[in-house]
Amino acid sequence: MSKHTLLLLCCVTICSLKSVSAQKKASLYKGTPYQDALYKKGAQKIPGKLQCEYYDLGGEGIAYHDTDSVNAGSGRLNKVDGSYLHSFRINESVDISYTKFQNPPIDNSSYNLAPTKPNQLYVGWTMPGEWIKYTIDVQQAGTYQLGIMFTANKYGVISFSVNDVDQTGQLILPSTFVDADTIAWRQWHHWNYLDDIATVKLPKGIQTFTIHTVDIGNMNYDYINFKKID
Repeated sequence: MSKHTLLLLCCVTICSLKSVSAQKKASLYKGTPYQDALYKKGAQKIPGKLQCEYYDLGGEGIAYHDTDSVNAGSGRLNKVDGSYLHSFRINESVDISYTKFQNPPIDNSSYNLAPTKPNQLYVGWTMPGEWIKYTIDVQQAGTYQLGIMFTANKYGVISFSVNDVDQTGQLILPSTFVDADTIAWRQWHHWNYLDDIATVKLPKGIQTFTIHTVDIGNMNYDYINFKKID
């Protein structure tokens, strides 16, 4: 056997072992797709939009990691009033709010870099080291281009993993801070959309997808769009 053939076999074996390891991790995962009385779809289908608020059920250390135990949005910023939007996942640590179209403007200001819609739930108050995990149902294996709807008071650093394997490395989210906006708190509400933040390879079927907040924080995540390109 030639050295070239031996090297090729070693590479194939290593890749196969990595694939098996990723599949084994996925099979041991204890989280389950999010569902409630209004949202009953279960695992989000890919291609399409992954809505960030529908991270998996399972709790801290399984479906997510948050740096504190209190939801800063549901029940705090958005006081309990019996509504779905104000109480959404109120007993979980991931911080969630929703887009508010008001006068004076909040999420509907002229400083937005991309259009958004009212009453869209999103994950916010993000901090370095936090992550949120999703069970996804991939309809077709292939390479997917990822877009993200977000705000970032400063620039931020994120990454994406599939079946607990990092597929993107560190990714920069540009700041959505606008000097012309003199209302300080609204700097967290300038929405932008990047249509090509990264690409990932996805096998067909049930997989897990994780959003990692790597550095800086203070980003809001509305959705990730998956577009099949190969």
